[in-house]
Amino acid sequence: MKKIVLTGGGTAGHVTPNLALLPFLKQEGWEVVYIGSEKGIERSLIGAAGIPYYAIATGKLRRYFSKENFSDMLRVVQGVAEAKKRLKALKPDLVFSKGGFVAVPVVLAARSMGIPVIIHESDITPGLANKIAMPFAKVICTTFPETLGHISKKRGVHTGSPIRRELFEGNREKGLQLCGFDGAKPVLLMMGGSLGAVKLNQCLRGELPKLLQKFDTIHLCGKGNVAKELVGQKGYRQFEYVSAELAHLFAAADLIVSRAGSNSICEFLALKKPHLLIPLSKNASRGDQILNAASFAKQGFARVLPEEEMTPETLMENIITLYKNKNKYIEKMEKSGFSDGTRGVLSQIRKF
Repeated sequence: MKKIVLTGGGTAGHVTPNLALLPFLKQEGWEVVYIGSEKGIERSLIGAAGIPYYAIATGKLRRYFSKENFSDMLRVVQGVAEAKKRLKALKPDLVFSKGGFVAVPVVLAARSMGIPVIIHESDITPGLANKIAMPFAKVICTTFPETLGHISKKRGVHTGSPIRRELFEGNREKGLQLCGFDGAKPVLLMMGGSLGAVKLNQCLRGELPKLLQKFDTIHLCGKGNVAKELVGQKGYRQFEYVSAELAHLFAAADLIVSRAGSNSICEFLALKKPHLLIPLSKNASRGDQILNAASFAKQGFARVLPEEEMTPETLMENIITLYKNKNKYIEKMEKSGFSDGTRGVLSQIRKF
């Protein structure tokens, strides 16, 4: 039996594509283990999947000067040593990295031991962690075709992003029941991702009375962000975080408002859900979400509202416009030829 080590973490976006691959790897006879950080979100997500998990030291890599860069660099070195020790014991045939800072020590250790590495890059332009790791990879899979212009032409392959198959198995009626909705109104789903939800939450709630006249609203507001005074509000259901329920909530939603993380927007596209994207600004990120959103807008898949222009009023206006034109966006998505990237990534894994 062949063995594969999956790695990646820091945000859910660096983990969910690995989870999408997991059932198919098992079906094809791979023994799967995971290397991640001690306290990262990947530990709980992978733990729920029931595969062996090993933690290593990791440090955050920054593009700006900070005293913490020195101590974190030492943690990266420590992480490489710990990853080498773990890989020596596991003896994997392949390492598949989804990115994030924890993946860098694993990739470096694997390369030093002659273990082949496949990397998947979610965004149009590679993040810092993947920029460091990419020279040590045999294959670099990409979500967007535009990414191929930023990486080695010999090793880059446009595969798309793996999509969790359970998302296609959602039930609208179950989603409505989870929220206490009767289905009489169209359903709006707003999600802010694991980062950057606060401003979205404020704008949505600022216009909530008007919004609820037209839409029942599902609000994935993030941990610790539930508005207690709105609990029990008719037509409005808040969740800090959902897991297995997400497929049913997607099925219930007629349109989605979200940040523009690549994994999420690929899921919206796969499910053919009209969506309004509000990418994180360059003040809060390196600008990758702005590029992701621009690509989807250019292809006619999504409407985009820049964060700098977002107010409760402009948010409401854009939601109304999106809903009025929802069939146009659905048609574009249906004609896109988009396919789940799971098959493309697996085809690269099978080569090793």
